[in-house]
Amino acid sequence: MKKPMTSLIAGTALAILPLSLACAQESNESNILNGQINLQSDVSKVNVQVNDTSDNVAVESIAGGNNAEIVTMNNTNVKNNQFVGSSADIVSTLNANVTNTAGAVSLDSETACNQISISTDPHEVNVNSNQDCNATDPYSQLNANVANTGNGVTLNSTATGNAFEEDTNAPYSNIRNLQTNNSTEYSNINATVANTTGNVTATSVAIGNNAEIVHY
Repeated sequence: MKKPMTSLIAGTALAILPLSLACAQESNESNILNGQINLQSDVSKVNVQVNDTSDNVAVESIAGGNNAEIVTMNNTNVKNNQFVGSSADIVSTLNANVTNTAGAVSLDSETACNQISISTDPHEVNVNSNQDCNATDPYSQLNANVANTGNGVTLNSTATGNAFEEDTNAPYSNIRNLQTNNSTEYSNINATVANTTGNVTATSVAIGNNAEIVHY
């Protein structure tokens, strides 16, 4: 089974809905109804300065509206509704200065309106998912100054409206996924990297709707 998506979300409701063992033994079926509404802004801001370290440095700033993670081992029926209103402003800002690091440096800024991950190992699965993003702008900003590192440097900034992920090994599966995005996604990286002995990777991504469905 694929490892479920995990993230720390600022100002969001996290729905993890496992089925009890007793219920699983009686019916071998999970019926999950998830409804999430976010009408307010969610803001994450990290300012960090790291000097003279002998190991790795990893810093994250993550903001989101609604997030759900569902993992079952049974026949599963999922109905998901996630809504973010027009008054919401979802913002992540990471300002980092990292110098004289013996290990690797990883800096990550992420924003998302709606996210859901469904991972199941049953005989049959049915998913009906509706995600509606009306936020002002999922906005992700990474400002980085990295110098004198003994390993690689990875910089990432991602802004997403709706994200749907489902994986299962069920031989019978029906998926209905509807994503509506009425927001502006903005992702930006401003970075200076100097005197590093490893690889340097910088990735900035802005996506309105994203779906990943894996059946095996």
